[in-house]
Amino acid sequence: MKYEKWSFGYWLLKKYVQFVDWIIYNKVIVHGEENLPKNKPIVFSPNHQNALSDPMAILLHTPFQPVWLARADIFQNKTAAAILRFLKIMPVYRMRDGKDNLAKNDETFSNSIKVLKNNVPLGLFPEAAHSGKRQMLAHKKAVPRIVFMAEEKSDKNLDIHIIPTGIYYSHYWKFNRNLIVDFGSPIKVNEFLETYKESEVAATQSLRQRILDEMQKVVLDIKSKNHYDDFENIRELYGKQYLRRQNKKYSVLNLFFSDKKMVEKLDIAEAQQPQAIEQLVNATNSYISKIKKLKLRTWLLERPKSNWLKLGLNKLVLLLGFPFFLFGFIFNAIPFFLIDTITRKKIRDIGFWSTFFLVLGLILFPVFYIIEFFAVSWLIPELWMKLLFLFSMPFAGKLAFLWYILFRKTVGRARLWFLAVFNNKKYRTLIKQKEELYKNLDELIPV
Repeated sequence: MKYEKWSFGYWLLKKYVQFVDWIIYNKVIVHGEENLPKNKPIVFSPNHQNALSDPMAILLHTPFQPVWLARADIFQNKTAAAILRFLKIMPVYRMRDGKDNLAKNDETFSNSIKVLKNNVPLGLFPEAAHSGKRQMLAHKKAVPRIVFMAEEKSDKNLDIHIIPTGIYYSHYWKFNRNLIVDFGSPIKVNEFLETYKESEVAATQSLRQRILDEMQKVVLDIKSKNHYDDFENIRELYGKQYLRRQNKKYSVLNLFFSDKKMVEKLDIAEAQQPQAIEQLVNATNSYISKIKKLKLRTWLLERPKSNWLKLGLNKLVLLLGFPFFLFGFIFNAIPFFLIDTITRKKIRDIGFWSTFFLVLGLILFPVFYIIEFFAVSWLIPELWMKLLFLFSMPFAGKLAFLWYILFRKTVGRARLWFLAVFNNKKYRTLIKQKEELYKNLDELIPV
């Protein structure tokens, strides 16, 4: 297969998946596009947390047909291997795949060089594994090895640019999540070629460290091993307040950069003030535990007084929107819950959940839409109305989900109102505990 060649079939599939991707996500933000050089061989070097969703995050939101390198064990099934190759994914063999298979990497590396020579982007995860956490794993040597090999076999004329890329999900698998793809400043491989002449090992180590340093600028990386979950809780609880302390308006991108700054401060505080961090973690966990026992969410107590007005407005919107919810639910519930059940029961690694949601959704939703269309279309008089009904199904499904989320939020606001009215003492105690916790967070985490 000539991976470097433009593929119409790939383009057609990409357009379909882009539409599905638009339905799945609440908001997708691509930042740093100005860092992508034109007419230069590019190697994307992203963090890896969410299986197939990570390369999709890049290929669906850039104009390219990038070629990816992935671990060879996912190519064992012949059907899967054929699909992966169609998707421009090449296998890389590791020692665990058998020493005899390592020679097969020569073909992969040779194809990689052809890809770069034709200015087709190559994608390679420097961590060589996905973690399922906002925490980068140690970088391997694959990226430096391939780019140096490509430059060497091309008389050092390629001028490869490595693009450190940060991929961030507000949630790894939930529907209607946010996605940020952040392209960092390009790393020019030419800058390391003189060192490579003198010492391949020194050049490889130097380039690997540079990639890691540049990726730290675009990735939310919680380094703490002892308090990873605790820092995640603090980030979700206190993130918007920390953003306000910086006098910045809320946006998904602003919150991401603010959270990134905050977790860096938490990592520093853990190293310098471990006892203070332990006390803060205990206080945070105690507060969150009380919130959960009351079946509330932490965001409800950020600005509790604003909930009362929203409670009335939400009820009105829910009432007016109920027919749309009903329509969307009826024609989307079966495939949605079927995919959810299959994925949760069959896939043990949560890191693959979003991948299976997507793959199964691409197949099952259109099948059910067609079945439902023929089951109901005889009741619809005009052809244009039949077509409108068919094409409205996915949009109605998303509207139904948004209605459900608003319903959940309204129930939460009602529960908080009930607590404030009928158990005001417990409500005031909870508000006081939150204020004390925020005060401690204000003091420990500088802006």
